[in-house]
Amino acid sequence: MRERQRERRSALAAAVEAAGADALLVTRPVNVRYLTGLHSSNAAALIRVDGPDLLCTDGRYAGTAEKVASDMEIVLDRNPAAALVGLAADAGADTLGFEAHDLTVEHHAELAALDHGIAFKPLGHLVEELRVIKDESEIDLLRRACEITDEAFEALLPSIRPGITERALAVELDRHMIDFGADGLAFDTIVASGPNGAIPHHSPGARELANGDLVTFDFGALVGGYHADMTRTVAVGTPSDWQRDLYELVRRAQRAAVEAAVPGAVYSAVDAAARDMIGEAGFGDDFTHGLGHGVGLEIHEAPLMSSRATGKLVDRVPITAEPGVYLAGRGGVRIEDTLVARTGGPELLTKTTKDLIVL
Repeated sequence: MRERQRERRSALAAAVEAAGADALLVTRPVNVRYLTGLHSSNAAALIRVDGPDLLCTDGRYAGTAEKVASDMEIVLDRNPAAALVGLAADAGADTLGFEAHDLTVEHHAELAALDHGIAFKPLGHLVEELRVIKDESEIDLLRRACEITDEAFEALLPSIRPGITERALAVELDRHMIDFGADGLAFDTIVASGPNGAIPHHSPGARELANGDLVTFDFGALVGGYHADMTRTVAVGTPSDWQRDLYELVRRAQRAAVEAAVPGAVYSAVDAAARDMIGEAGFGDDFTHGLGHGVGLEIHEAPLMSSRATGKLVDRVPITAEPGVYLAGRGGVRIEDTLVARTGGPELLTKTTKDLIVL
């Protein structure tokens, strides 16, 4: 793992140099973890164009930092960012890049007031851009998280019945994921039944399932810091014609998007593969969100897959494909997989059937 982290830091140092800075102060916790292996609530890293990279944290994480980042210089300080700015100045840095999307205005002012003679330069999302393409070890963790997600849903199916509440199903599903080996939950589980299915991010509550409901489950396991994301919609009791038709439309649209998610595909074109089909069926205004998003150390990360997104997929980029149709007062259908864009065709990581499950 340390070798991969060294490779990441080396690639980042090259990007920092190309951007005209001597070093980059990394303060965003998820980016510190990606570059160093340290999962901490109080840490920062200094990635230098010339010279050793530094990891700074406080005494609570000293042992962990030495274990996971033994190839870096470890600095202990309660104020990691300030300590690293001072060390960058001592090493002769003139221009220090920083993560403007993470550093608050107040914190930036505090660092600038240290008066080390360093010019601060925002360098955009350099680390996030590196994180878009996953190595095979990252994909292995995503794959395991998705396997647990599939297993947990299969274990839940016998409990989906009239009279049980959304909240009870969410709690049971969460427990299954932990029991099957998840480190935690990728995000708060969604269970949306009947008319609540028209709310894409409904919070599961006290509503009891009833015959005739469509029920949407959106959930995922967390393994080694990597997030699974899957959505399935099931029917309780015999579904009506409109429910079957709506489900089949979303299923076909989702399949079209998955098939379009290949290296070289424009993000907006992948979105359009599903959106155009739903629009032609007369439900364009009822598909109210983007097709999907990248997944990895965060549940939502680059790239965003939407009608306005720019850029193209490349090999080894994990994304979700999650079209949905939401009919106010009636319910909705969403189907989602986590997949990896591959040169030989998309690799589905979530494998639960997308045929309509009737319970």
